[in-house]
Amino acid sequence: MKVHFAIALLVTLATFVFPLTGAERAIILLMNGLVITAELFNTAFERTVDLVTEEWHPLAKAAKDIASGAVLVMAFTSVLIAICIFVPHLVQ
Repeated sequence: MKVHFAIALLVTLATFVFPLTGAERAIILLMNGLVITAELFNTAFERTVDLVTEEWHPLAKAAKDIASGAVLVMAFTSVLIAICIFVPHLVQ
């Protein structure tokens, strides 16, 4: 969570350095919010699984891994979108 938040802050600051359009800034902010939201859902999901069972269970592990995977997919998608937005400005 701390890493995602720190990166989101850096990327948000970068939106003020580069001459982005309002739509590009909005997309970056939206993606930042989605990654942080996914991380919060993942944390809530993991805590709920821990609440239901204290012993190790393969289904509990799978559920946690899948929730973490969803965060990874969202973060990766966010990076790809940021590349699509920032690279044209870096090339100029």
